Amino acid sequence: MKIIVPMAGMGKRMRPHTLTVPKPLIPIAGKPIVQRLVEDIAKVCGEAVDEVAFIIGRFGETVEKSLIAIAESVGAKGTIVYQDEPLGTAHAILCAKESLSGPLVVAFADTLFKADFTLDSSVPGTIWVQRVEDPRPFGVVKLNEQGQITEFVEKPQEFVSDLAIIGIYYFQDGEYLRSELQYLLDNDIKDKGEYQLTNALENMKNKGTVFVPGQVTEWLDCGNKDATVFTNQRYLEYLKERGEELVAKSAKITNSVLLEPVYIGENAVITDSVVGPHVSLGDGATVTDSRLSNSIVQQSAVVKSAVITNSMVGNHATVSGQPHDLSLGDYNQLKV
Repeated sequence: MKIIVPMAGMGKRMRPHTLTVPKPLIPIAGKPIVQRLVEDIAKVCGEAVDEVAFIIGRFGETVEKSLIAIAESVGAKGTIVYQDEPLGTAHAILCAKESLSGPLVVAFADTLFKADFTLDSSVPGTIWVQRVEDPRPFGVVKLNEQGQITEFVEKPQEFVSDLAIIGIYYFQDGEYLRSELQYLLDNDIKDKGEYQLTNALENMKNKGTVFVPGQVTEWLDCGNKDATVFTNQRYLEYLKERGEELVAKSAKITNSVLLEPVYIGENAVITDSVVGPHVSLGDGATVTDSRLSNSIVQQSAVVKSAVITNSMVGNHATVSGQPHDLSLGDYNQLKV
C-alpha cells in the first residue's frame, strides 16, 4: 500500500503561521497535521504501508527531512516530488506519477479525520465523504439506491448533493488512476481553470469503475486559524478517549493546574498558571502567570502574564499582557 500526500500550497489562509513553514507542518496535539494524517491512514489501511510520497513546493531541506522522517515513522519509504505550479488536484497527484502503482490512498494534507474502520481493499475505489450544511466550497458525490457513487461534481453552486468529498481516496489500481490523470493533461481538460481529480473520477466511473463512499466519524478541517484551533480541540478529546499519554515527563509544572485534555511537550515549563482545556503546548514552551484555553502554542514560545483563548502562537513567539484571541506568527513579540 502507498500513501500519496499532495501538500504543495503554503496555506495563505493560515498566515502568519505559514510564512516560515507549510500549513501541513503546523502541529495538532503536538504533531504536524500531515504526520497525524499519515499515521491515521496507516492505522486503517489493514496492511503495511511501503511508501509515502509527498507532493510539495520548494519548501527547503529542513521540511523535506521532516517529511521523510514522518514516512519512516510508519515503516515506509519517504519520497519527495515537486509541484512547481498550482494547476489543480489532478496535476498535483500526477506529479507523483512514479509512485502511482498498485493499491494506494490519496490524502490531501489539510484535513484530519476520526474513524473506526479498516479499509476494504477488495473494492475498486473508495471516496470518503461527510454531510455538510453548505456543499458549495467542496467537491460532492451523488449516490444510487445501491449506495454506489453515480456522479462527481466540483464545487456546485446549485444544490446537487450534501455529501462532500473530504480529500481522502482509495484506488485499487494506481496505474489506472495515473493514465486517467494523464488523459486530462494531454487533452487540456480543466474545470474552473484547473485540472481536477473529480474529472478523472467521473471518467473512471463512466468506464465502469465502481466507487463507493467511505464514512468517517468526524471530519476535521485545518483550513484557517479558527478551524485549526477547533481541530486541535477535537483531536485532543480523541486522543484522551484512546488513553494516550499527552503530558511529557520532562515538562516542569509548578504551582499550576492542567485542565484536561491538554498536550504538554518535552521540556515545557509552566509556572503559576492554569492551562487547558484544549491547549497544545509545544516543546520548550514557557508559560508564566497566565491562563490558556483552547489554543495552540508552538515550540519555544513564551507566554507571560496573559489570558489567551482561541489562539495560535507561533514558534519562538513572545506574548505578554492581556490579549484574548490571537494569531501570532513565529518569532513575533506582543506586549500589552
